[in-house]
Amino acid sequence: MPFWDLQKQLGIDVDSWLLRQSMPQPHRQAAACHAFEREWVECGHGLGQTRARRECQLEYEDFMECMKRTKLAKRLRTILEQRDKMIKEGKYTPPDYHMGKDEPRP
Repeated sequence: MPFWDLQKQLGIDVDSWLLRQSMPQPHRQAAACHAFEREWVECGHGLGQTRARRECQLEYEDFMECMKRTKLAKRLRTILEQRDKMIKEGKYTPPDYHMGKDEPRP
């Protein structure tokens, strides 16, 4: 613990400037990926940049997946490609409401 708590004396919070998810949120609710970012920061705290990159890779990947959803997008793309392939082969016929056709109304 520092002798002088400079952040407290100046009334600033460096964490909120350095971390994306720690910024003040509407309705004072934590941001969606706040927990993942905290885990990543806590893992790398005090290790140094080189060691933290190596040892905290899993936490960083979780945080980036939460932020960017790249694995989810890749999975959805694969599912849609498989669906299109099955439609082309005639093995699958999507329901009318998936094709943009409304149900007839009385």
